Amino acid sequence: MGGNGRQEDHASELREFLSLKKVADATSSYEDSKYVIFGVPFDCTSSFRRGSRKAPAAIREHYDNLESFDFNYGINYPDIPIADLGDLSVGEDAEEVVNEVENIVRIIRSDGKIPIMLGGEHSITVGAVRNFRDSLFVVIDAHSDFRLEYFGNPFNHACVTRRALELLGPGRCISVGTRSVSMEEFQSDQWKDVRFISSREVSQSGIGKVVREILDYSPGSIYFSIDMDGIDPSYAPGVGTPEPYGLRDSDVRYMINELSPIIEGFDIVEITPVYDNGNTSMLAAKFIQDFIGSREGKRKF
Repeated sequence: MGGNGRQEDHASELREFLSLKKVADATSSYEDSKYVIFGVPFDCTSSFRRGSRKAPAAIREHYDNLESFDFNYGINYPDIPIADLGDLSVGEDAEEVVNEVENIVRIIRSDGKIPIMLGGEHSITVGAVRNFRDSLFVVIDAHSDFRLEYFGNPFNHACVTRRALELLGPGRCISVGTRSVSMEEFQSDQWKDVRFISSREVSQSGIGKVVREILDYSPGSIYFSIDMDGIDPSYAPGVGTPEPYGLRDSDVRYMINELSPIIEGFDIVEITPVYDNGNTSMLAAKFIQDFIGSREGKRKF
């Protein structure tokens, strides 16, 4: 079905790919929605602690504990047109899954809606970014993810920012929270084409300066990806590749609040619930509310 098809047809097409699990506040149909949530339970290229395939279910489970009314933004989330399509049925081939994600996000965008993707591992982000070639890619990540390939696979989760650079070009990718980089990545001729902002730089300069720099780079729209390992393990312990000295949860929230008016696509990836105490999935659920709430609310926290 092409981009000019009816939304009713697109809803039927999407239901063929996805299950029916839902976020608690997602009470709208696809046809009536503005925000469309879907999960991608894929972790076949994970290189340390696998289990992010269980994250979409864990995020939804912990979301149930959040209040539907948010006094910070003055909104009631069930009143906002949010749909949850459930989870994509995935195989074990990363490239195939990336292509499936590209197709799902293409349909959602062609219907004028905002996709919110729940990973799974970070490799899936590449499929979404293919639909945002005129946007700035902003990613929260402890790792540079800048390898040409890893274990022979260019769609490994360790290659996401490199693939995004190839899609968008120099000056269109900003990674925030970087603190783990291989020598191969650092010595790449393309390293300078991405703005890597370390967690130490954020701590020294302040998150406000980071946001101002992002807005200076932005062409007017952003695809925003949160790899939860970009946040310090004290806030988000349940991730696939934890790295000390990370970002504060409040810094990420501030970024979401300030950038949300021009964020047109959003994902959260790399949670491994089996290593979690519940904090990581709960924080991810709250970030979803913050994204929608700061776009729709009358005031910001």
